[in-house]
Amino acid sequence: MFCLCLTEAILIFSPDSSFFFCFCSHKVKVLLHWTAQILALVAAILGLVFIVSSKNQSELPHFESWHSIVGLLTFVVACGQVLCGLCLCFPQLLRISSVARLQQYHTMYGLIVYLLATFTVVLAICSDWFQAQIKGLVWYICVGLPFCPALVIMNHVVRTPLPKKRQYV
Repeated sequence: MFCLCLTEAILIFSPDSSFFFCFCSHKVKVLLHWTAQILALVAAILGLVFIVSSKNQSELPHFESWHSIVGLLTFVVACGQVLCGLCLCFPQLLRISSVARLQQYHTMYGLIVYLLATFTVVLAICSDWFQAQIKGLVWYICVGLPFCPALVIMNHVVRTPLPKKRQYV
């Protein structure tokens, strides 16, 4: 759910996005972006709570695998990305002088969050449990599959034009 909402939140601003979003105003796209991002953050929080409670019940150690460490890092960076987005929503209140530069940081920071989420998923697929469930060619397909939307997102971010410079004092 986290990766789906994250992907859709980013692609809302893509010119290649859904036919419905092409006719939406920028304000509506920002609202949809925020909604999808909040849903992603709620999914991440619920996942983290579920994992911690599950580890506590089974009395297993926390954050010992690369998957769990990168997943926790992804969660922390995603929370920082939400704060950066909040700064973009209220630049006058926070006295931000260069909104265009902050938008650039927000876009690149979002790409970092997305790539961290992709690597978290790939590390989960490389876990002993997953490899015991899925074998052979299907496992290789599962490893490669998360990189497909990541390439689409990277292409979108690279093609995104730089925002016009606006000054708020």
